This record gives sequence, structure tokens and C-alpha cells, in this order.
Amino acid sequence: MQGFFLGPLLVMIATAAAADDVGISADTMSVTVQTVNGPVEIMRDQDTEARLGEPWARTSRPCPNFCIQPMSPAPGVTTIGELEVLEFLQSSDAVLVDGRIRPQYEQGTIPGAISVPYTEAADRLGEFGCEIDFDGWICEAEVPAVVLFCNGPWCGQSPTAARRMIEAGFPAEKIFYYRGGMQSWNMLGLTVIPGAS
Repeated sequence: MQGFFLGPLLVMIATAAAADDVGISADTMSVTVQTVNGPVEIMRDQDTEARLGEPWARTSRPCPNFCIQPMSPAPGVTTIGELEVLEFLQSSDAVLVDGRIRPQYEQGTIPGAISVPYTEAADRLGEFGCEIDFDGWICEAEVPAVVLFCNGPWCGQSPTAARRMIEAGFPAEKIFYYRGGMQSWNMLGLTVIPGAS
């Protein structure tokens, strides 16, 4: 059975931001991660006049489908922010999963993310170290942490993926939910790349 584990990531952290630089944090200017297409430096847009573009600037869409999501999509799942996403990208024990539909992933995603559309999440647990048996999936303690994200606090794709993965046997405590998703990532001016085809 073929697994999809992120091997040791090449991670370099650029520090000592100048007073006028737009850093990730006070002591971190950028983080470089290895992706399937080579290393990518994640940093914030240095243009202090930059503004959000469509579709990230839209605030209101009809509910359903665009309902505000709960802080935690399921019991046992931990909700995280951008700094934790960057920490997970530096870990070889975690997989960053873009739970959106494939065309949205291909338009732009977080560097290092893989595409597992929410409609496929429960069927692809083998990529996270689970074993299939007659009753479904067996997911032992060695499975990596999975960080799920989608379009933002109003997007139900990654919360649905989390619930479906748990129902299929993936341990909830190994799922982390980046609720801010692509809307918050873009709002902070962090690096976005086209998803690998």
C-alpha cells in the first residue's frame, strides 16, 4: 500500500527582520519549505499598501452553502492559526491538506499542501498510514497529524472532510483544523502558489 507521507522537510527560517519589513512574527521574516515542485519561501507581502482581491474580499454569501463554521468541526479536533500551520509545515510528522475541490486548489494554495478534496477524504485514508480491512479503515497511533483547511470560516469543505475522516476511523486527536483557511492566509499577505497538477 502506497502512503503519502511528507519526508523530512527542508526548512529554513529567515530571522532578524528590519523595522520596516513585514515579518511573519517579530523574529521570523520567512520560512522556506520543500514542496513537490521544489523549495518555496513563505513570507508576507512586503507592499504595505496591498489589498485583498476577489474572491477573498467578499464578506457575504448565501447560507447554505456558505454558513459560518463552528470553531471546532468535531469533538477531539484542534483548531489552529497561521503560526501553527507554519510549525506543522516544518514537521515531518504532519501533512497539510487542502480540502477544497481540485480547481480551487489549482488556482492557489498554501505551499506544501496536498489536494484531498473533502468528497474524497474518507476514501483516501491509506495516504495517511491507515490500513483497509473488511470493516473499514484501521488507523494506528503512528498516523501523522493532518492539518485541514479550505476557503475560510464560512467554508464547510474541510469541516466536512474532518467529520468524514473520523467516521471512517481516523483519530480525531490527529486532525487539526485551520479555520481561517485561504481567506485569512490571503488577508495576512502570506505566500500562495498554484496547486500541483
